[in-house]
Amino acid sequence: MRHARRGGSYLRVADPEWSDPLSGEYSRVRGGRWNPPEGFDVVYLNADVDVARAQVRRKLAPLAIRPEDLDPARAPVLVATEVPEAPYVDAVSGAGLRSLGLPETYPQDADGETVDHTTCQPIGTAAEKAGEPGIVARSAAELPSPGEELAYFGDERLRPGERRGFEEWFWPGSAVG
Repeated sequence: MRHARRGGSYLRVADPEWSDPLSGEYSRVRGGRWNPPEGFDVVYLNADVDVARAQVRRKLAPLAIRPEDLDPARAPVLVATEVPEAPYVDAVSGAGLRSLGLPETYPQDADGETVDHTTCQPIGTAAEKAGEPGIVARSAAELPSPGEELAYFGDERLRPGERRGFEEWFWPGSAVG
């Protein structure tokens, strides 16, 4: 596995009812791109607000719901956090993707389809077992240009920073501190 150094400010899209939005327990139960259900804790983070917005649109699309249809009181909140600087598994660069057995077109395969979670989960499991702090990856959410996500499974507990309600962060032009 190749590595890319990352750290600093990241954002978590969270359910407003979660008591601990930076807990990896939510993804451990349901699984995610880099961890299978009932596998291990992962906190899925976004490098910037554009990626966070794209994540919300991606999750709503199969439900035929648009962001403007959401009740702002029940819509996702955005929680800022600081991630420890470290060498994370690289799923961003061509060389990093090749080292993981992923196509250089990731998050799409050669046919233009999104690489399935079942392809990524064994990679995440191997990285977690090897003691890696996480995986930095190109976002699978649609953006005009590739954004980055960080699947964090490091030992250091992430602390919540500023928490913003949906109407404060989601709409372009919203102030995100």
